[in-house]
Amino acid sequence: MMRRREFISLLGAATAWPLAARAQQLPMPVIGWLGSESREAEDLFIVPFRQGLKEGGYVEGQNLAIEYRVAEGQYDRLPALAADLVRRQVSVIGTGLSAALAAKAATMTIPIVFQIADDPIRAGLVASLGRPGGNLTGLTSLNVEVAPKQLELLHELVPKATAMAFLVNPANSARAESTTRQAQVAARRLGLGLHVLHASDKHEFDAAFASAVQLRAGALAISPDSLFFSRSGELGALAFRHAIPAICPYRDFALAGGLMSYGTNTVNQYRQVGNYTSRLIKGEKPANLPVEQAVKLDLIINLKTGRALGLDVPMLMLMRVDEVIE
Repeated sequence: MMRRREFISLLGAATAWPLAARAQQLPMPVIGWLGSESREAEDLFIVPFRQGLKEGGYVEGQNLAIEYRVAEGQYDRLPALAADLVRRQVSVIGTGLSAALAAKAATMTIPIVFQIADDPIRAGLVASLGRPGGNLTGLTSLNVEVAPKQLELLHELVPKATAMAFLVNPANSARAESTTRQAQVAARRLGLGLHVLHASDKHEFDAAFASAVQLRAGALAISPDSLFFSRSGELGALAFRHAIPAICPYRDFALAGGLMSYGTNTVNQYRQVGNYTSRLIKGEKPANLPVEQAVKLDLIINLKTGRALGLDVPMLMLMRVDEVIE
């Protein structure tokens, strides 16, 4: 004969079984990653993005799936890739600027989280920083505004230079045009000639540096761009090899032998994109999540490179530096 206590325990277990089965059958959230560069390059953004997701309680392969779509540097592919993620009915899409514009054109309902170096209002992504409205929110750095400051810093270190070079990625046309305009205005204000150089993939880097030397540019500034971020170490090594004073928005550039870096911490920005994405998965609305704006730019100088170039770093500049590489 079954005792009453055993019967109640068995009854409780029986009622729990269908609940457990239903919990196991709940669909795993699927989000999309839309990138403009190669998967190898995009991994530099995806790794901190995953870290931000983890901080929000989501781990890829455990309680979250990620669909990756990358344009391999072919920006005209982004609309089709964005449409594919929309057809997949992902819960959220994570992007950069060009990809964010393509994603916005593809959907008005799926939440989109961006990390951009541009003004998201001017770019047409959100109505305002405090109240984005619509289905987009994210983070904006100050990197797109650094071009004039890059030239000022180079002019301070190489005051005898009469002309400088400015490297942009023509494949990212909107970014290239806006940063070039800013650099040209700054160059005129400083009384400098400016040579605009192009590189749309890593195979064109060496030729761009060789052109800067051939044009007798006294220094080189590198514009903010996802391609240049993903290859910033390679660019730093090239600047050292070609013995040209150069500045880039990304820290790895200075670590690899470039003279200076000046910009926001892009890795931390993408970690925060992951945090925002986790909040949207949990039900928050992008219209109610204010766009987070970076407020600090880090100046890093490689003194070893400076000495190799025969440059004296002014004490006033050293007092403003956030990190010195010996």
